[in-house]
Amino acid sequence: MNDFLRLTPEAAEAEVERPAAEKVLAGDPVFTTWNAEERDGLYCGIWQSTPGKWRISYDEWEYCRILEGRSVITSDDGTAYPLAAGDSFILRPGFSGTWEVIETTRKDYVIRL
Repeated sequence: MNDFLRLTPEAAEAEVERPAAEKVLAGDPVFTTWNAEERDGLYCGIWQSTPGKWRISYDEWEYCRILEGRSVITSDDGTAYPLAAGDSFILRPGFSGTWEVIETTRKDYVIRL
């Protein structure tokens, strides 16, 4: 194993899925995930979603940086967080609300369980 890993879609095999049907609020979002690293409760990779809106609820800690596209994350208290390429943020355990992809969005991420 090499101690250096460039974070690109070529670093991992793509996994394609959709959010659970009961969480979807609009559209038909399709997720593509390239999970490049998985060890000791840490996950790192690239995630992409086509347009749609669904409910989210976090038990884990996640750092994200938007690489392309536009999304809006809205917390259960109604606070909306518009996101575009170059934006970075952290979602902490206990966050819940919605994620709406306006334009196909790609992010890199680090998740800690």
